[in-house]
Amino acid sequence: MAEVSVAVIGASGYAGAIAAGLLHRHPGFDLRHVTARTEAGMKLGELHPRTRVPLVLEPYDVDVHGEVDAAIVAYPHGAAAPTVAELHARGVRVVDLSADFRLRDRGTYEQWYGEHGAPEVFETGDAVYGLPELYRDEVAQARIVANPGCYPTAALLALAPLAREKLISDVVIDAKSGISGAGRSATATTHFVSANENLTPYKVGAHRHTPEIEQELGVLGSELAISFTPHLVPLAQGEMTSCYVTPTRPVGQAEVSELFRAAYASEPWVELSEAPPGVLEVRDTNFCRISVHVDPRTSRVIVFATIDNLWKGAASQAVQNLNLMFGRDEAEGLL
Repeated sequence: MAEVSVAVIGASGYAGAIAAGLLHRHPGFDLRHVTARTEAGMKLGELHPRTRVPLVLEPYDVDVHGEVDAAIVAYPHGAAAPTVAELHARGVRVVDLSADFRLRDRGTYEQWYGEHGAPEVFETGDAVYGLPELYRDEVAQARIVANPGCYPTAALLALAPLAREKLISDVVIDAKSGISGAGRSATATTHFVSANENLTPYKVGAHRHTPEIEQELGVLGSELAISFTPHLVPLAQGEMTSCYVTPTRPVGQAEVSELFRAAYASEPWVELSEAPPGVLEVRDTNFCRISVHVDPRTSRVIVFATIDNLWKGAASQAVQNLNLMFGRDEAEGLL
């Protein structure tokens, strides 16, 4: 199988740097370029030593970086869309880490994020939502993959087996993530003082991942408004979602456990655990670890899901998607 040339656009941030590190070591991809704005001229391995990537960060130039087979775009929402559109026009297959192509309805996007940066590409519907466990076949054929957000990745994997069976009457999603989820610019040393030995909810009732989760639950067959509250916890990386589901009918532990076993029996990156999982169990991996429990007193179904927000929630899931897009084993370069 021919080696695939690839660029990481925006490699100076946490997720972009990890993606570049994974691609640099990947046996099937040839990492040709890494880009950055203010850090251009530095080697990525100097800026992020753990990546061991010797490439020099370059200013983005579509005439240079549009000459590869594939690209991961690791820009924030709004900034990503025009770059994705440029690369797409050059025939580059793109995995976008931003939210710019995750939502199916442009009005919903603009309600939560503002004016779209590439409406002509958005309206074509070319982008595929890149949660492989739900859209593996579509990802394999896609020219643009919208990598899911970290919270939606964990929440949707936790809830998909129930949503498909229309077993969700109501759900409260209590989510907690490490400070790296705020991005490199927001996690400077000065922020340690406010985050350390603290736990803080944020964007209550207004987090932008809410419509993404609702959209995909609806596609699975459960259209409903969710209650979703994220919390900042004093971890470098890692994420836990605790989902409290009121089922549409009474269910027992045996039925629910079998439902999850059947849903994920052949999924290489989803692990089921009888005990509630912890974030250290999945750190620096592409795994999502899930535990499901029926509370006999309240009749609620409680589902816990842990991921590494920078890996399965961003960078390694992007590489998993690239593997699928180019017909490779989706575990290649990730174990």
